[in-house]
Amino acid sequence: MKRLTLADCFDPDGERFGIPTYPWRYAPDDLATRRQLRTRGLRPGGQDIAAQILRPRRRREPLTAYLYRVDLARPVRPMTPARWAALAKANAARRRCPECGRDAGYVIPSSLGSCVTCAFPEDQRAA
Repeated sequence: MKRLTLADCFDPDGERFGIPTYPWRYAPDDLATRRQLRTRGLRPGGQDIAAQILRPRRRREPLTAYLYRVDLARPVRPMTPARWAALAKANAARRRCPECGRDAGYVIPSSLGSCVTCAFPEDQRAA
């Protein structure tokens, strides 16, 4: 695979990649990523991807970020009391150990599948 350079990533007409493509930090101001929209209190609102940003890397494929039109973005939906309650319940479930049933006080790592005490019982006895 040929390594992309910064100049290869500039395709504002979309001839090479199928959609308008810009190098990292060179996108027009009327386009934004999801994260940039969120900081403005907006969301894509069902619109299609308008363009993309490519950032070349030395040893792997380039990083890609999709861009959306700011003028078509919609405001973020407000959090209702029911949504806050559902979020609190989901976060509490992530802290509860499936083996001992206790609240670990932290989000249980998916790599362990249980709290540290249950995952490494021999280390807990030695301490």
